[in-house]
Amino acid sequence: MTNLTMVTGFLLMSFSNTREMQVLHATLFLLIYLVALLGNLLIFTLISLDKHLQSPMYFFLKNLSFLDLCFISTTLPKSITNSLSHSRSISFIGCVLQFFLVIFFAASELLLLTMMSYDRYVAICHPLHYEVIMTRGTCVKLATISWLSGGLLGVMYSTSTFTLPFCSSKEIHQFFCDIPSLLSLSCSDIHIGLDVTMAIGIALGILCFIFIAISYGPIFSTVLKIPTMEGRSKAFSTCGPHLIVLTIFLTTAVTTNLKPPQKSNSVLDLFLSIFYTVVPPILNPVIYSLRNKDIKTSLKKLITQKHLS
Repeated sequence: MTNLTMVTGFLLMSFSNTREMQVLHATLFLLIYLVALLGNLLIFTLISLDKHLQSPMYFFLKNLSFLDLCFISTTLPKSITNSLSHSRSISFIGCVLQFFLVIFFAASELLLLTMMSYDRYVAICHPLHYEVIMTRGTCVKLATISWLSGGLLGVMYSTSTFTLPFCSSKEIHQFFCDIPSLLSLSCSDIHIGLDVTMAIGIALGILCFIFIAISYGPIFSTVLKIPTMEGRSKAFSTCGPHLIVLTIFLTTAVTTNLKPPQKSNSVLDLFLSIFYTVVPPILNPVIYSLRNKDIKTSLKKLITQKHLS
């Protein structure tokens, strides 16, 4: 048995043993990271600078962009650095911090996307009362609840996971520190604290799913009643992308974290983990900028102002 105090670090999964493939992996991840970084930073900057983008929808989108910036920065830079330095190591403290931040940002994003579904519900189903219901104070409170709840879950998951005893192999079969991989390294088959925490996380996920379903039922019903094709198309253009990202994020995250811990590597596990940690931060700026006239107009104005100055 190895005591927790004797654990000094872990070994993250290597995508390949050959130097050429490691450089290729680092290059691909770096390109993905830069695209996500620039896209989300652009949306965050445009909404911050443009006074016409101050509605509740853009307030939540600004929070989502910042969350995605933080989320993808938690996993990819370490993986890129390890590949370029021909290393697999991550310190115990580094693993704890990365684990906490992944849970923190993932839970916060799920809750924020849920809040965004409520915003769309009020905007489409109760447009006359929208400004009364979705006040600035209400939006700030909803966003704060998302961030604080994500932080609380992060603390609970980190505490219950890293108080488990680790022994034998320290090799994490993932490119970042996640729950199933760390659980498979534990010497103990009894982890009541983590089971309780996971039950809370699952319950929260189910509640979010139910809330989103309740929100989108009336939304689609109301949209289908809009007499003009242009009106229906505009409504679906704001709700459809949000629902797509939410579905990808929720299904892949749940599938990855609810499976039994395994001692061996799985290509499917890696694929699913990339989908919920990397794909949403890339997709969000694309679907919210390329399909949004206000964002595109704001970008054109910014480019014109820079050109004139």
